[in-house]
Formats: sequence, structure tokens, C-alpha cells
Amino acid sequence: MKILPLYLLYAAGFSLTLTRRGFRAGATPIIRETGKPPERILIVGATGGTGRELVRQALERGYSVTAFVRNPARLPIQHPQLTVKQGDVLDYASVEAAVRDQDAVVSALGHKRFFYPNRIQSDGISNILRAMKAHGVRRLICETALGLGDSVGRLGPVATLFAVPVILPFYFWDKARQEQLIAASDREWVIVRPATLNNKPARGSYRHGPEAGSFWGVPRISRADVADFMLEQLTSNTYLGRAPGLSW
Repeated sequence: MKILPLYLLYAAGFSLTLTRRGFRAGATPIIRETGKPPERILIVGATGGTGRELVRQALERGYSVTAFVRNPARLPIQHPQLTVKQGDVLDYASVEAAVRDQDAVVSALGHKRFFYPNRIQSDGISNILRAMKAHGVRRLICETALGLGDSVGRLGPVATLFAVPVILPFYFWDKARQEQLIAASDREWVIVRPATLNNKPARGSYRHGPEAGSFWGVPRISRADVADFMLEQLTSNTYLGRAPGLSW
């Protein structure tokens, strides 16, 4: 019986850490002149669930898309406006080559190495930000997750008290570092924090902003709707310098 109070203390402490480590909104949003709308976009993590939706929808919207992937065979999409570049986000040279000549970067970077400490997401975004600055690429749209910074608790009690602190602590710890690096950069950025992801069709309507998600239940959203929202941020200034949540 003594284990449960200790566990709850650990889960609460871990949530507090994610609150402090993740991005928390300041008093003044970052708004800059964006110039002309982007035409050429780089999509990082293009073979993941959200990444494939980003590629498909970006092509439908008329963008010239470069998909940055480790294994091109995992991207079963062909299109005249699609270029596939093989590389690794942990290798700056390949990131720099992919970022060159782009107008914006959209990142759905993720991995499945959940059970040991790593810095794949934070080191990856560090390389992306460095390359963006080197080539004058202004806008970054990056997917992270609800449950970080000022959205702690909004993934619902099961995730907050079990999934995140027990199964995904290293993953979320690195996502928090990732958000810190983005927030400290001088790029035009939007951090997008979706609820629990699924592969259902897009609804086309969803909640976004600080009230997305829920402290109760299991808030969800489709990868297709996440991709739609992320691509909207390429031409919208509403959430520049912010980290909106996203859920149905």
C-alpha cells in the first residue's frame, strides 16, 4: 500500500518537471513580418504517420515539397513536385543540404526509442535550427505533444499519471528540451501540441489553442487533422511564438 503514494508523488513530480522544462507562454507573442508565402517546404520525419499526411496534403496545396527521410523506401508517394532527400537529423551536413533553398521547415520528427535516454529530437531540432539560420530560412512549424509546459495534464489522467511517467519519460523529457531550443531561437516558429494521435480520417474541425485537450478522458485527434493545422501555420501569424494544443 505504501507503493501507491510514492508512485503518485513520482508522477506528480515528473509532471511538474515537464511544466517547468517545456515551453510556457510569455506575455508578448513573437510576431514578425513574414514576407511572401512559402512555396518550397522541407518536411522532416516524412515517413512517420503525421509526416506522410504532411507530404500528401502539402502537395495537394501546391507546395514544392522536399521530404527528408532516413529510408526513402518507406515513403510510398510519387509526385512531380516532390523531392526525396535521404539523411539523418543527427548528421548536420545532411540536414544543411536539405534545408538549403527552402522557404520553411515543417517537422514531425519522432522515433520509437522510448526506453532509454536519448537526444534524438532535441539534437535533431538543434541541427535544423542551425541550418535554417545558415540559409536564412525563417519559419519552423514543429510537432511535439500535449503534456508539456503549460499543457501538462491535458492528455488526460491515464497519460498524465501512467503513460508519460512510466512508458514515455525519456521521450517527453527530450521533447521538453526540443521545445526549449525552439523557443530560444530567433526563427519564426510555432510548436504544435496534438492530443493522442490516431489514423482516422480528417474531420476538418478541431479545437486548437490553450483549451485543447482535457484533464479527463482520453483526448484524441487524427494525424490528418494535425497535418492540416500545421500546414495552416505556414501562412498564419496567429500562433507565432506560441505552442497551441490540438484535439477533437
